[in-house]
Parts: sequence; structure tokens; C-alpha cells
Amino acid sequence: MTQPIRPRRSALYMPGSNARALEKARTLDVDCLLLDLEDAVAPDAKDMARSQVADAVTAGGYGKREVVIRINGMDTPWADDDLKAAVQCGPDAILVPKVNGPEDLQKVAHLLSIHGGDQTPHLWAMMETPQAMLNAAAIGACGRDSRVRLTCFVMGTNDLAKETRARLTPGRAAMMPWLMTCVAAARAGGIDILDGVYNAFQDEEGFAAECAQGAEMGMDGKTLIHPKQIAPCHAAFSPSEEEVAWARKINDLFDLPENASKGAIQVDGKMVERLHAEMGKRVIAIADSIAART
Repeated sequence: MTQPIRPRRSALYMPGSNARALEKARTLDVDCLLLDLEDAVAPDAKDMARSQVADAVTAGGYGKREVVIRINGMDTPWADDDLKAAVQCGPDAILVPKVNGPEDLQKVAHLLSIHGGDQTPHLWAMMETPQAMLNAAAIGACGRDSRVRLTCFVMGTNDLAKETRARLTPGRAAMMPWLMTCVAAARAGGIDILDGVYNAFQDEEGFAAECAQGAEMGMDGKTLIHPKQIAPCHAAFSPSEEEVAWARKINDLFDLPENASKGAIQVDGKMVERLHAEMGKRVIAIADSIAART
């Protein structure tokens, strides 16, 4: 199912148990907020965190930021209450952890329909297990299923490293096959995909390099663990002025009556195919969407 194009350059994890962080989130220049009930919350604080997140989302004030609640895993005692609370407060999406196959998302979608009827949030899927890597195409295909309403993959590289024993080294050579498999699966399913977190948030150079790598791979953005990572993340995942100008130029030329039937035209000494114009339309849409949120 086709969704409106919106920027998802940055997605910042915010612990649901930290009321101060939930309030600060309303002031941050971030595209997406991942209000976390899972890893960032201790077991004895789960109920309190759920209540705080539900109250914060209900109160609103997050502007054009996309608000996503990460629930606890479906095999935990907190998941059902998390889903009920999420339906009632109405975030933009629910992030489901430890997705191993499409049946996991189908189960969540079914429970949401029971709790909330037709007006349920979209689903995002954490891709962080060996099974998810083997089933990436089938999980991504849920993006074409109107009952599941899947709109985004989120790479959980820390958990993936833990489960596979692969090492997270500069350049992420060991992770590259899985990352690119998930990019292909996301595109086949018509959904977005966000890169995993960079743990050393004080390492600005290393973070910038990994953002650039993610953008080159085709990721739509990156998940973050600290607000200081937002600005360099936006720099990496935003189209440049030159890219936007070129996209507008070739689309304007292909729109001319004399070029209506042409599959390729010459622009500034280069042969440009119509597929480049189609790619440029997304660049323009993202740029316009970024401009609209400021």
C-alpha cells in the first residue's frame, strides 16, 4: 500500500520511564521519536513507563514529528497491555521488537484490530534476529498487506550482533550482507528502512562515516541514541541543494511536450533516462517534505 512520502532521516530512542526526556522530545529537531517501553526500561518500571508514554502521546505537542511507541516483545507479560495503551493514545506507529517472520506482525495486527477496530496505528518491525534475516523478504511483503499496515523496518544491529556473534567493527563488513538484504526486502515491500544505532555517540567522525555509509546503501535514515546525533544525521540523509536542483531540472525537461514520448534525453552533455526522472521525483518529494516541517 502506498504511503505519503515523509522524511525519516532521524529516529531518536527516548526511554519511556524518563518523564523529562518525553517532555524534551517535543523541542528536538528530529523526524521520528521512538518512545521506548522495551530495552530502555527496567522490568519494575514497565507499568510506570507505559502510563507515562500513553499520557505524553495523548497530550500531544510533538508537532510534525512522527511518534512511534516501541512495545515489549509479544512473548513478554507486558505486550498486551502495551498494545491496548498504544491503541488508546494513538501514536503514528507501533514498533514491534524481535520480529522473526510475517506471522509475528500478522498476530500484532490482529490484536490491534480487536483492541482498536479499524483506526489502528501502522506497524514498524525491528529486524534484529537471525530468523528475521532469513525471512526478510516475507516480512517485507507485509508492506503490501493492508491488514498489517507495515511501513518501516528498523535495523537492530546491537541485538543482531549479539544473536549471531558477528562483530560490530568500523565499516560493518560482517553486517553488510544482512543490511543490504533488508534494504532489498524493504524496497520490495514498498516500505522505508532505518539503519541501526551508533553506540559511541561521542565519536562524531565515526558516526558521520556510518551515516554516510547508510545513505550510500539506500537507507532512509538512522536510529539515534543521543540528541547530539540529530544534526549530522540530517546532513547525511537530506538531499543536497544540487541534487534537488538537478532532479527538478530533468523532471521539467521530461514534462515538455516534445519529450513526452522519449525514454532518454540529453541534459548538459549527459544522457538521462526517464527512470532518473522517476528517481528525482522522490528526491523532490523528500526535499519538499523536509521544508514543510520546518
